[in-house]
Amino acid sequence: MKQRAPLTLAAVAAALAAVTGVAHLTAPAAPAAVARPAAAARMPVERSALVCPAPSSSDIAETTYTAITPGAPGGGKGTARLLGATKEAKPVLELKERGKPAGATANGAEAPALTGVADGTLAPGWTAQQTTKVGVGRARGLLGVGCTTPGTDFWFPGASTAKGREDYVHLTNPDDTAAVIDIKMFGPDGPVKSEGGTGENIRIDPKSTKAVSLASLAPGAQLADVTAHVTTRAGRVGASVQVGEEGVGADWLAASADPAGSLVLPGIPADATSVRLVAFAPGEEDADLTVKLAGANGSITPAGTEQLHVRGGMTASLDLKDVTRGEAGSLVLAPGKGKRAVPVVAALRVVRGSGAKQELGFIPAAGPVGTRATVADARADENATVLSLTAAGGTDAKVKVTASAGTEAGEPASKEVTVKTGTTQTVALAPAGAKGAYALTVETVSGGPVYASRLLTLPHEGIPMFTVQVLSDDHAMVSVPKATEDLTVLTD
Repeated sequence: MKQRAPLTLAAVAAALAAVTGVAHLTAPAAPAAVARPAAAARMPVERSALVCPAPSSSDIAETTYTAITPGAPGGGKGTARLLGATKEAKPVLELKERGKPAGATANGAEAPALTGVADGTLAPGWTAQQTTKVGVGRARGLLGVGCTTPGTDFWFPGASTAKGREDYVHLTNPDDTAAVIDIKMFGPDGPVKSEGGTGENIRIDPKSTKAVSLASLAPGAQLADVTAHVTTRAGRVGASVQVGEEGVGADWLAASADPAGSLVLPGIPADATSVRLVAFAPGEEDADLTVKLAGANGSITPAGTEQLHVRGGMTASLDLKDVTRGEAGSLVLAPGKGKRAVPVVAALRVVRGSGAKQELGFIPAAGPVGTRATVADARADENATVLSLTAAGGTDAKVKVTASAGTEAGEPASKEVTVKTGTTQTVALAPAGAKGAYALTVETVSGGPVYASRLLTLPHEGIPMFTVQVLSDDHAMVSVPKATEDLTVLTD
């Protein structure tokens, strides 16, 4: 066997030069102080995806879509489109520039679920809203939902399998591969067993949507309050619950914010006639929560409903009745004095009106607005749009609120608002000369955190039809670590 010649110093130098582009062969200098890693840069996202559920099964449904990417016009190229969630997708709405919303309409029961992607300068903060009005029938009401980022885990406290309720989980797959999901329900006594495992391994075909009746998963289990948990085994989906309640109304129940020890449910209407809190503790540990209402002048503890005990793995509820008593407010849940912070999820079922003139809506627990948050559908009609802002972090906060141009006309307007800790402030702001729908953007200037929601009221034949959507940080900016060349990886 031929013996290999030993490597020479010149050969080693050549190899190092080829790998690193550096051929210094001098003895190493004394070790320098270890440099701290460079701070991650904050950069705008380059791509955003959204999913909107199929609006309604009613032939008389009237649906409005509104989308916007907040910010100043110009600044580069980008695209943003919402298309039907089918394999032969057709564009329904397309944005042209930042700061100006685009709108579209659809009528009847054939309006599809939508999926879409924004890229380039139109990706950071891209937001869309779907609002449907149904004047009569079992599904009558104003149904509003923010189009969501596809995900793998969703909590829906406030769902129901009771007689007179029709709750459907709408699952939309935006991708080119199938998604497989599970739906589990938890009632006041713990897990609700599904019939024959029907809540497991539900397949959602590529570029398609499916509506699953919660009552069909557990026939005979008539429960007023349940928590539905949607998780994926494969792929990702958009998920929302469409609720119809006989004689009361209809709306969308959006997913709660992630489980947390303290929660804020912002923007209960001033004239709410019935408010019901539903909460769930996902783990095995019980949660003891204090319940406070943050109003215009401070926080109060509603008499008789000061606390809520939530047993681990079980759904609990609390009837708050007409808790706001003519003053808009937000519900703040926190661990009781001396109690551990146990993660929970929560939502509110809210009713306005009375008798045959009732209407139904939901307010899930919200994440903070953070750097910036936007809701895409507001209307300039008198008293149609009210923005609620709550400071619940122990410090006062200042935010900037901007009303965009309208989809048809209008000049943007903005104002700064100071929100004292423990209070909820309401803001009515519209663009000058507004026509069509517009968007509201909230940016944190100082202090915080701040929680927000937008109440949209479109009365119909004496019924105070309404819907509430919460605002959460749009995550338009992401951290990108700075990479530097490190030759020490080549030393032994």
